[in-house]
Amino acid sequence: MANKNPILVPILGDQLTPGLASLCDCSPEDTIILMMEVWDEATYVKHHKQKIALIFSAMRHFAAELRAAGWSVDYTKLTDTENAGSFTGEVARAVERHNPRAIHVTQASEWRVQQSIDEWADKFPCDVTILPDDRFIASIPEFHDWAEGRKTLRMENFYQEMRKKTGLLMDDGKPIGGKWNYDAENRAPPKKGLTAPERFKPEPDDITREVLDLVADKFADHFGDLEPFEWPVTREEAEKAADRFFAERLADFGTYQDAMIHGEDDLFHSMLSTSINIGLLDPMDLCHRAEAAYHDGNAPLNAVEGFIRQIIGWREYVRGFYWYHMPELQTVNEMDAHRPLPEFYWTGETDMRCMADSVRSTKENAHAHHIQRLMVLGNFALLAGIEPSEVEDWFLAVYADAFEWVELPNVAAMALYADGGKLASKPYAASGNYINKMSDYCKKCRYSPTVKSGEDACPFGPLYWHFMDRHRDRLRANHRIGRIYANWDRMDAEKRQDYIDSAENFLGNLTPAKAGWARAE
Repeated sequence: MANKNPILVPILGDQLTPGLASLCDCSPEDTIILMMEVWDEATYVKHHKQKIALIFSAMRHFAAELRAAGWSVDYTKLTDTENAGSFTGEVARAVERHNPRAIHVTQASEWRVQQSIDEWADKFPCDVTILPDDRFIASIPEFHDWAEGRKTLRMENFYQEMRKKTGLLMDDGKPIGGKWNYDAENRAPPKKGLTAPERFKPEPDDITREVLDLVADKFADHFGDLEPFEWPVTREEAEKAADRFFAERLADFGTYQDAMIHGEDDLFHSMLSTSINIGLLDPMDLCHRAEAAYHDGNAPLNAVEGFIRQIIGWREYVRGFYWYHMPELQTVNEMDAHRPLPEFYWTGETDMRCMADSVRSTKENAHAHHIQRLMVLGNFALLAGIEPSEVEDWFLAVYADAFEWVELPNVAAMALYADGGKLASKPYAASGNYINKMSDYCKKCRYSPTVKSGEDACPFGPLYWHFMDRHRDRLRANHRIGRIYANWDRMDAEKRQDYIDSAENFLGNLTPAKAGWARAE
């Protein structure tokens, strides 16, 4: 029998972990767990249909897992008639139902949600305890201590600290192999005929089918295909997906992690980010499994180090960077970019084969891998001067693994350089030559990367020089870019003007996206 004045533990949709901090000091006999499907969270941007289905289905499965373990779960479905539509509203209703003596909640991953949680102590007639999310390796105060007083915050420096802290791929205080980073070995272009073993794709069960019907009914105007739905929604399914990756994909992941092939939507990537970000998989456990694969001779060092770096390096770093720079990071626009987002980000209707294929994968899968996101979709937005808030809304809406803490630093600071270099040492600007080297997109494209200007030129070429020219005053002092301006200055005036004219003609013919795609009007 539960206590008449229990502890109320709200669990959010990305906190689906049995060892969550807010549960650790609680007992099933004295606790009510509150889980909430709310309209505000599904629509603050108009999330991809698969993303909503993933989170709602995973929540319902986690509630069943908790009940099977003896916990009392108060679960509000989206369609419940009294649903208040927000976390705070649903917690208020639960307080009325259960009269808790205390609320224990784990810190939210997103700034806007945490701002609401911070107000609960003044709203509710019981103690409210907010616990840090200890599923990350570096706490937020730890990152602040590391960042404070530094002129630049570079992931590589932070990553080395995380390697030392965790002991991953370390031998007597030194990195195994003699180097911290094997990224230089992880940039191979795709070989002809390169394919990857199929990833694990679970079949939707009755719970997921019910959620898919709900999403089809309530979110029909949201972007993206709903089916086939192939994401893990339980811990067991996520572990099977991890097993398949480590057995069949990890060995080649490093070498080809930057490669892009038309129609090969994930190649050797793990596809585990959704399961990690909503709490179905333990990041450190995955790192230890990757490390074991290296020591057992089942995967080379460049693949294992690259995988581990993505988790304890980049993932941890962007989370710390997010909290260190919020809320200012939401509004940065150092490059003074104000062009509206082109319509083809939603439709995929463009003759640029790389853009069309990246948007197609995004629409069909709620996924595109990191090079498609950064060096195709993000690179175009950077070069074209797209308004950061519109690009950020798009990335947040369309990807199943996108929560603001990971999306915003990657888009605003890395892809768009909108923070002026706090995260990246230079803009990630590239011409069509990079895409031609790292993909098979250009071979059958209507545009040519070898044509430098005019209607047949790959737009990335003229856009690259247009970007560099218009931002000369901002960028020429950057030591990593100076030689680019030397190349520009060596061109004759007519050639430079051809680049500028070609870029402006292309930009002038872009169709802006209609309002209401990312946020309801």
